[in-house]
Amino acid sequence: MPTRFRVYISKKTTEMERSTNQEDVGVDKGSERPQFAWARVKSLETEGSREILYDFSTYSRNFIANGFVVHNCDMGDMFCELVPSRWIGAVLRACQGNREALFFFETKNPARYSKFLDQFPKNSVLSTTVETNRDEYTSWKAPSRASRVLAMKELAWPRKHVSVEPIMDFDMDPFVEIIRSIGPELVSVGYDNYKSGLVEPSLEKTTSFIEQLETFTKVERKELRRGTNE
Repeated sequence: MPTRFRVYISKKTTEMERSTNQEDVGVDKGSERPQFAWARVKSLETEGSREILYDFSTYSRNFIANGFVVHNCDMGDMFCELVPSRWIGAVLRACQGNREALFFFETKNPARYSKFLDQFPKNSVLSTTVETNRDEYTSWKAPSRASRVLAMKELAWPRKHVSVEPIMDFDMDPFVEIIRSIGPELVSVGYDNYKSGLVEPSLEKTTSFIEQLETFTKVERKELRRGTNE
């Protein structure tokens, strides 16, 4: 039986209402009036349902529901070390009952996959992000590029995926060999969508990279455009 959730949203906090951080509350440039604000979930209540439920998605993942704009996504990493193992186990147990779906898991902490290999449904693809072969470009708060690559190389799982998104400038032969060593059945390649000012390769270089990947795996072409320095 499918389960749907009844969600109660608490009022946005005074701190959020006062915030003028454009990234936090989505303020138009030149205006202090927020377009939207983050809200905290006050409580969750499961509600059994015999209806057939569907999960629809749009390009922006935005929906209009009862007059509200709803964004359907998550901004967390289920395999982050801060996430309790029992939570991960609960999610995987819920997936195990569905043999018709293909489950896709992606994390910047793939070393933690190994602790749950006996719980992943067989119809699962395990993924991580590897944006470049150069460590100096991966300074955000996540396991290092090298540790992600090593974890995926050692991962005893038949179906793997690598996301090279957002792609950053790289060294051709070393990067191709890194991806090859992981043994992915699919690689996704795309440029940054958020205008983060990353050091990007030229489109010609990225195209050549994709062509070399296609000699040993399938490639999904995502946002491809000229690099920021072109």
